[in-house]
Amino acid sequence: MHIGEICTNQATHCARDETVQGAALMMRRHHVGDVVVVDQSDGVSIPVGILTDRDIVVSVIAPGLDPTSLLVGDIMTDDLLTARETDDVYETIERMRLRGIRRVPVIDAGGSLSGIVSADDLLEFLAEEMGELSRISPYQQAHERRARQ
Repeated sequence: MHIGEICTNQATHCARDETVQGAALMMRRHHVGDVVVVDQSDGVSIPVGILTDRDIVVSVIAPGLDPTSLLVGDIMTDDLLTARETDDVYETIERMRLRGIRRVPVIDAGGSLSGIVSADDLLEFLAEEMGELSRISPYQQAHERRARQ
């Protein structure tokens, strides 16, 4: 299965010149824990970083900095892992595991932001897969009973 089939299609995003407070308000308004930071190029939103609620707490609130005077670009994580819509789910999980990353922006063939996938999205997908796998044995037993009658 492709990652584009399970990602959240509407990722909350902002430019790197947004204030940290503005990004936090976006997170609150959209009930999310991250904002994908994008650069605009010819009407295309290219992901360049990510800012999480944890980044704000650790980098701004804990040291007592002013979130209205800091820009997202000042504290965002710019070592960004992205996944293409056509990337395999299991390969994406492996890449996330190796990097210790819980959220991955998803891009289309042109490199534009098309969504985001989180560890929670992947856990939900895997739980459904495991549920389907658990149904094999009862079907097999019923099939054998019918075949032997």
